[in-house]
Amino acid sequence: MHINIWARRAALATLDMTCWFIAGISITLLRFSFKLSDEDLTAVLVFLATAATLQILIGFASKQYRNRYRTGSFEDVVFIGVLAATSAILAGIINWIVPLVITAPITVMLSAPLLAMLFMAVLRTLWRSYSRRAGLEPEKQEPIFVIGAGDAAYQLVRQLNADITTSYRPVGLIDDAPSKKHLHLDGVKVVGTRDELVQKAREYGVQTVIYAIHNAPRETMIEYSDICSKNNLQMLTIPSLENLFGSKINLEDIRHIDVADLLGRRQVKTNLSQIAGYLTNKRVLVTGAGGSIGSEICRQVKELGPSDLVLLDRDESALHSMQLDLYGLGLLDTPDMVLCDIRDIDALREIFAEHRPEVIFHTAALKHLPMLEQYPDEGWKTNTLGSLNLLRLAEEFGTQTFVNISTDKAADATSVLGRTKRLAERLTAYYAHKTGRNFVSVRFGNVLGSRGSMLWTFRHQIERGGPITVTHPDVERYFMTIPEACALVIQAGAIGRPADVMVLDMGEPVKIYDVARRMIAMSGKDINIVITGLRPGEKLSEVLVAENESDDRPFHPLISHVSVDELDPATLEDAYADAVREDEVMYSSEAERNWKSDGQVKIINTYKK
Repeated sequence: MHINIWARRAALATLDMTCWFIAGISITLLRFSFKLSDEDLTAVLVFLATAATLQILIGFASKQYRNRYRTGSFEDVVFIGVLAATSAILAGIINWIVPLVITAPITVMLSAPLLAMLFMAVLRTLWRSYSRRAGLEPEKQEPIFVIGAGDAAYQLVRQLNADITTSYRPVGLIDDAPSKKHLHLDGVKVVGTRDELVQKAREYGVQTVIYAIHNAPRETMIEYSDICSKNNLQMLTIPSLENLFGSKINLEDIRHIDVADLLGRRQVKTNLSQIAGYLTNKRVLVTGAGGSIGSEICRQVKELGPSDLVLLDRDESALHSMQLDLYGLGLLDTPDMVLCDIRDIDALREIFAEHRPEVIFHTAALKHLPMLEQYPDEGWKTNTLGSLNLLRLAEEFGTQTFVNISTDKAADATSVLGRTKRLAERLTAYYAHKTGRNFVSVRFGNVLGSRGSMLWTFRHQIERGGPITVTHPDVERYFMTIPEACALVIQAGAIGRPADVMVLDMGEPVKIYDVARRMIAMSGKDINIVITGLRPGEKLSEVLVAENESDDRPFHPLISHVSVDELDPATLEDAYADAVREDEVMYSSEAERNWKSDGQVKIINTYKK
């Protein structure tokens, strides 16, 4: 092993010395047309020998020939250039001042180093290419296309070409930009556009493509996904730009395309200076900290440097997971991990007295609509009375910012979930007006990837072999990813005015039936889709802003500010009967009403990939 390493080092050093002599002699012959005297030729050879020897000595001393950089890499080529230039300067000085040494022609002393550098760079690039190909087994590498020809694609192609252990070999790029028609990235060329993807894939024997475009509209990814699904091409992707956080693409992060990639909206741009102003060095409390939204809020808030981050949840296992996630510890013996139910105001008061939170993110809630239709009192106790407990204590202990997490189902509410969360919005507005503090609510639609969400349910049903259950072929919902939802929640605390209910512009709603079909297509399985009928309290379509609410966007083009009627807690009991009343099914037709009343469940489609 050591012999091979030293042989490689000696070979590189020998090649570099050879480059010096070939460059010097070439310049000499070209410049003096074979008419150089023996004395001058000796001077040239002495200069070249001195420069080459100095480069080898300095190169070993600086570890250039001991794997300081990967051979043929950009860093290696740059450093070898600096090394050659330094050696040439030192050799020139020696050639001028040492007695009895004949001075080489100035033309050779200036031109030979430049040509030598060029030869060294070319040889190193060829060495790298040969070494990589010698270590590859092409028959074990799958040819792939990379979709995109920008910075992300360049990073990906470079890593794939540099890693001899990868199972993928990029053979072409797909990009629609006319200006990139003849572009090559690390030796891989643009072979066609989106419309030519299928044809070129067959031509090159490609069955897998990797989507590597960060700045394109999400519709572009959807179109590529549809093309791949219809033509039995596997589509992979790389982490999104916001998930990279400035780091390089890692080949281990290449993954299968997920339906969440196709449904989520672009990230809401947040004003970090505004956010840091109300969170940095502040005491922050997050309720429901073990849930999907609460846990992500904790992660994002932690990065902004609060003086105290208190995680409150009634699920001890969720708190254990969060402590491991945030701090790498799982002892659960610190006061910032709080086991408490927001229904218990006496227990909450002790927590508030100990921590005196300046900022509260209230995410704790019961959120499953059908369960609350069966057990409406549970929704009342948690979503309404639990929120009231927190608001009362926030007023009592001087909390300056209170962000209540609501739902789009609170707009024109038709369910226990919607009505109990609507009451929480109104109570938040009451305490905002009463205290004059920044108490706000944030309203958004379905969250992708959360526990118990539609996608979570569909994945489990697909893994079990089906069927997928959909309530109605025309039911549609708004979607956003967990990071997107939490970015809005945190931003709301900065730009919200007291009593505001803030709503994200979530684009166009998506049909659940279409999502089910897409997930089945991506799974490659034959799965039935079963239509079960709408359940009590469910709507065909949700709204984000109620009919009597105005859509005002004073600070951010994607964030609406609406107002709700405040609710005095003294009159809260009067709202109880309406909040927990039995809901009807929101049928779209009399025919559907009759069908569901007969207790029928039907298969609307046997979807095959």
